[in-house]
Amino acid sequence: MKLLYAEDERSLSEAVVDILTFHKYTVDAVFDGQDALDYAEMGDYDAIILDIMMPKKNGLEVLQALRAKGIQTPVLLLTAKSEIEDRITGLDLGADDYLPKPFAMGELLARIRAMLRRRESFTPNLLTLGNLSLNQQSYELTVGGKSELLPKLEYQILELLLLNKGIFLSTEDILVKVWGYDTDADVGVVWVYLSYLRKRLAGLGADVQIKAKRGIGYTLEVQP
Repeated sequence: MKLLYAEDERSLSEAVVDILTFHKYTVDAVFDGQDALDYAEMGDYDAIILDIMMPKKNGLEVLQALRAKGIQTPVLLLTAKSEIEDRITGLDLGADDYLPKPFAMGELLARIRAMLRRRESFTPNLLTLGNLSLNQQSYELTVGGKSELLPKLEYQILELLLLNKGIFLSTEDILVKVWGYDTDADVGVVWVYLSYLRKRLAGLGADVQIKAKRGIGYTLEVQP
């Protein structure tokens, strides 16, 4: 699970990121509201944790902008203990939960798990196209009666393509959404993993191919 965590107190951010990473979450940490908005718009996150009091944009402004753009990623707001109005405003703007500061790490983890469970109840576990299906919980790709467990990066690329059926995604789009907004990886790594996926789909006998359009990007296409 990939999380975006926006908190301007760097010592607190480091402590929370350490805990979340220990519990197997992938975390992008940012320290102001503008970066939080930029990352949330560009990244593919399972949940977002926003502190309300941040420079450049506060958490409520970030939340309002995200919901206005149609981004429905679950959001947990971190609020000052006494600011009840902020909690009410946040929930009215579309926050999924709030947690007063200071908080216990165990409660933060519990609220993240609960928020992700609610999200999963609205998200199908299986993505399908043609004769293939991809299990979003187990990373298992099934074609006909044959199944393979995909390595993480191949899974993330295939999931991204399946969630954007009929849409061409550029190499840069795939790089940012899979490797992260601030990755040092080169776009060439995308071509390498697309090649791995093509071979895997062909080997399993899938009737789905990765179609490339020069200068535009990649999409999945069912072959007759």
